[in-house]
Amino acid sequence: MENPHTLALTLVLALCLGADAVNPGFVVRLTQKGMDYARQEGMTVLQQQLSKIHMPDFSGSTHVKHLGKVKYSFYRMRVRSFQLPNSQISFVPGTGLKLTISGAFIQVDGTWRVSYHHISTHGGFDLKVEGLSISVGLKLGSDGSGRPTIAPSDCSNHIGDVHVHISGKFGWLADVFRHSIEKDLRNAIEKQICPLVSDSITSKLEPLLQTLPVTAKIDKVAAIDYSLTGPPPVTADFVDVQLKGEFFIFANRTTPPFSPPALSLPVDHNLMVYFGVSDYLFNTAGYTYQSAGKLTFTVTDDMIPKDFSIRLNTSSFGTLVPQISKMYPNMLMKLVISSVSAPYLTIKPENLTISPVMDLKAYAILPNSSLASLFDLKLTTTAAVKIGVTSGRIVGTLDLSRIYELIHSDVGPFSVALLNVAVNYYISHIVLPQVNAILTKGYPLPLLDHVQLTDVVLQQSQNFLLFGANVHYN
Repeated sequence: MENPHTLALTLVLALCLGADAVNPGFVVRLTQKGMDYARQEGMTVLQQQLSKIHMPDFSGSTHVKHLGKVKYSFYRMRVRSFQLPNSQISFVPGTGLKLTISGAFIQVDGTWRVSYHHISTHGGFDLKVEGLSISVGLKLGSDGSGRPTIAPSDCSNHIGDVHVHISGKFGWLADVFRHSIEKDLRNAIEKQICPLVSDSITSKLEPLLQTLPVTAKIDKVAAIDYSLTGPPPVTADFVDVQLKGEFFIFANRTTPPFSPPALSLPVDHNLMVYFGVSDYLFNTAGYTYQSAGKLTFTVTDDMIPKDFSIRLNTSSFGTLVPQISKMYPNMLMKLVISSVSAPYLTIKPENLTISPVMDLKAYAILPNSSLASLFDLKLTTTAAVKIGVTSGRIVGTLDLSRIYELIHSDVGPFSVALLNVAVNYYISHIVLPQVNAILTKGYPLPLLDHVQLTDVVLQQSQNFLLFGANVHYN
């Protein structure tokens, strides 16, 4: 299959996992509309494969009245056309897919030769195979590594009519053997159809599906586990591809202390494919980066725009907290902002919110480059989250509101409210852009290469996001 991104994605999207007793963190639903699109593309590939059918030479002899023993042979046969005009693919509940083809026809041309006594003559012939029907069952599953599998479960085919038109000076003579040849050719073709179809699936389609990445690397720290959890559940209307959908640390994978909720995707078949993205996927991301110690941000004076009046040094902060400039005159400062616990995303139909609790530690940088602790603030934040899909990736942005609480001070008591303007500015203009820069890079969806999503729509549901889309193959 030179370019089978068709039936491939169809099955790729349809292939993925099933369910152990564990809920998936990511579900891909392939609808009949999506399957039909893949079938249309896949028929081109299958037609190319079936055009390779081999037409064997035939020879024999028979006794003809008034002529005696006559030898004949039909050879140099080649398939001139193999058309699959009508096809349908449907879901088989609990099993997989059923591909049916009807009205297919084959055109073959070749050469015939007849000899009797010492006389020999030859000519050409055309063979038309009409009313060819094919039925193939496709069983969907997954292997031990969580990769998708597909295998033919059954196959049958039947030829309606075979017609041979014989030409040449003595074509009437060769026509004597026409019915015998038609029968032999029918049997020869029917024996090859199912093996060719099965070979196309096992040698072309399945290896393509196996290229679906079950691990999507995000950066040097983490990746997403998109492995199949088992064979995909199949209903009469769709296939639900259930994926683990879990972030993990490369170096030391640990099990998150929470489980994915049950997902119930709405019944909607207007688009080709739907992605149900559980809050579990996002929350394992927070857990992973928190466990890896990566949710820490440092702010220094050289990161602050020159037009902002409150510099990150003891002189500037001394106007807000006088004791700072008295204890550490004319020194630069550093802020270290880190997550106290893994941030948790809440998805509801009306909004998406995340409420991380952050720790802000302020230090004076001493002449010997060591740090002197100034104060420690607890930041309780509420972030409104915006999420979408761009170029096959889940992307997002945050918009924060903040509440500050003084945890500890090494420079005496002071009003936290005095720091609001400065700290809000640093977080909004330095830390938040860093976070959003990461979020806008996004997380890759489990798609094959050369697959693009179009007409993307987003719907927020309880505990998950639903992305609907049509599919286009380059």
